[in-house]
Amino acid sequence: MTAAAATTRRPGRPAAQPAQPRNNGLAQIHIAKAQLGLDDDTYRAMLWGVARVRSAKDLDHAGRAKVLAHLTACGFKSRAPATPTPGRPRNMDHPERGPLLRKVEALLLSAGRDWGYCNFICKRMFSVDDVSFCHEGQLHKLVAALEIDKRRRSAKGAA
Repeated sequence: MTAAAATTRRPGRPAAQPAQPRNNGLAQIHIAKAQLGLDDDTYRAMLWGVARVRSAKDLDHAGRAKVLAHLTACGFKSRAPATPTPGRPRNMDHPERGPLLRKVEALLLSAGRDWGYCNFICKRMFSVDDVSFCHEGQLHKLVAALEIDKRRRSAKGAA
């Protein structure tokens, strides 16, 4: 196999580059469009003026970079991704446990406590090392304990 044959690709096959950076760039462009309040005609005119394309899907890497630089100059502010809360269980989207875990998280936030406190309570009450290992019945008891703690703190504050 020659070097030229190794670098050519077959027609109809996708390029060997990953789609993730492309999708991230396109997502940022569309977020910027919404953040700046651009209507469709203005958006497409901006794409044509900056990168000579009518649709963001036709942008290559350099074109996406140009458009993002232009949108940043126009006032787009990219937010950094939210940092994960240390100790937060990864099973927050579980169908049965998710709502209870979100309730626990809300009670912890209102108390100004972190997930380490919650894990300590689970270890003490149920001999379970982490809240993510608790079953639904244990989570109900944990919510009740946090509610009692909330009432106790509010009673101390009122007195």
